Amino acid sequence: MNPIPATPWQVTGNHWLCVPCIHPADASIHMIGAVHAGLRGAVEFAGGAEFLGGGSEPLIRIVIEVDGTRAVLGAEGIAWERESGWIPTFSAKIGALSIRGTVCAPHGANADVAGVVIALSVENRGGSTVNLIIGVEGTLGHRQLRVRSPRVFTDAHSVTASGDAILLDGVSAESPVALAIGGEGGLEAVADGAAGRWSVRSTQSLETGASHEAYFHVAAGAERDGAAAVLGVMRRRGGAALLDTTRKALRQMEPATGNPVADRLIARHVFFCYFGSVARALDQSHWYIVRSRIPWNGTGLTIRDWHALMWVLPAVQLVDQSLAREVLIRICELHGYAPGAGVHYLDGSVFEPGFSLEGAAAFAIAVDSYIVQSSDDKVVEEPVLADSLYGSQEDIEARRHSQYPLYSTEVNPDGTVPANPFTAHGNAVAALALDILSHTLDEKTAEKVQDAAAVRASLMRQFSEIPGGKAGLFASIDLAGESSVVDDPSASAYWLPFYDLLPRDDSVYRRTVKRIELIETDSLEVKCARLLGPSSAEALDWLRRAPLDGGLAAERVDADGRAAANGGDAALSGLIAHTVWYAVNALGVRS
Repeated sequence: MNPIPATPWQVTGNHWLCVPCIHPADASIHMIGAVHAGLRGAVEFAGGAEFLGGGSEPLIRIVIEVDGTRAVLGAEGIAWERESGWIPTFSAKIGALSIRGTVCAPHGANADVAGVVIALSVENRGGSTVNLIIGVEGTLGHRQLRVRSPRVFTDAHSVTASGDAILLDGVSAESPVALAIGGEGGLEAVADGAAGRWSVRSTQSLETGASHEAYFHVAAGAERDGAAAVLGVMRRRGGAALLDTTRKALRQMEPATGNPVADRLIARHVFFCYFGSVARALDQSHWYIVRSRIPWNGTGLTIRDWHALMWVLPAVQLVDQSLAREVLIRICELHGYAPGAGVHYLDGSVFEPGFSLEGAAAFAIAVDSYIVQSSDDKVVEEPVLADSLYGSQEDIEARRHSQYPLYSTEVNPDGTVPANPFTAHGNAVAALALDILSHTLDEKTAEKVQDAAAVRASLMRQFSEIPGGKAGLFASIDLAGESSVVDDPSASAYWLPFYDLLPRDDSVYRRTVKRIELIETDSLEVKCARLLGPSSAEALDWLRRAPLDGGLAAERVDADGRAAANGGDAALSGLIAHTVWYAVNALGVRS
């Protein structure tokens, strides 16, 4: 479990670039990262190795000089807002100057570029004309490759000026990512390669009551020529147009439940998941699904089938049906050869083996959910998807008990080992998957699929604490006399109605979760699961008020909802977004 950074970073990004370290005190950018498929991780640029704690020089800092005197942005205070729950904007003052700024990674039609726009609007509210120098500067002092833990690139950094732009990369010809930094209008670019420092500036004369808008661009490519080309495209399209397109795209995507409180909560988490878990690789443009691109999340750029299909995909489907289809097929391409096999690198190769019953079952449930929401039943004709469904059915069946229609698992959905191999959560999920597979696979194969009703009946009978009585359900059993009532956070009994095992108002369910509610938990996943339980309204109110990790998901939280460990969990934010949407829309929960 990684600790939460001391600096409460502002976070943004698009599918190409992750910008997780925008300093709240002065809007400086301390790190930019991009997914590289060939290296199976993220390549990240920073001002120094201590960037995560804010102890290094920034990679990019906004520069403002007034009448020859350098000003410090934020010295007189800075206020932050988020447009659509995702685009960071700030306002500040420097003497008589009023400044508004935006840090935006463009998204949408004609704005889908591997870049970042830094937009500044400066208004002179003083009584005299001022001579203004405005620009960006920074230091390249650190480059790293990260899957979960960082590894430093050993070649020297390269900082060069090319006309009115700056190019950042490594001196090696194999340097996998480059950044190009420039802007619009007459600019001067200066580089100090030996010190790793650079600047891009323009000079303006600003009369009383006048305002000036400046746009600076950061572009990325697989090498410096590509980065420079992307910078040229961003300049041609213009920062104003890129910002406007992004704002319109996000507004059109925002899910609406009719509950403003829930809508704000959903938007914040769904866009974090949408951009923080779904990435396009800079070296070959394909889609990849990861747990989180945020550098202080310990799970990093790996992913389990369960999290990809049951956390990320439903969130993406809330805001972008066409991308959801691509994500579903892509997960099947990368992971479908061995459903539920364990943790994967972003390219699908195995990072950590360990069979999860829920992971194997997730393929069928995700396909069915996608079809119900989109009415796109043609998706089952995709060969790679069909292969994944047949493979998942075979892997589930291989785990069937010799006597009972129940199925064992090696690990829970999060990789922890259950107290006993047969879990209530896993078998409820498997039953739903078998029900779907019996109607999806070809007729001959479907005849061999275990009857889901028999699985549910056996589950209710074998997992009952008092056979035939009115007690709750065990969390796990071994079908040889051993059992456990300890609720595993990733396989919580709260979810049982969601997988059609029994209704939310069923007395067995209510008794089962009642004992769980008496135990305090630091798992945000369980806090989210409580949206389906008897205290769903209180759970929604808690989520609405919880500060989390700057408003974003963290795997571990304290009783008040403050992030305690493994913050920046983009996939978990996807679970929160979809579960809140489901609780409000389908269950009618109100806080």
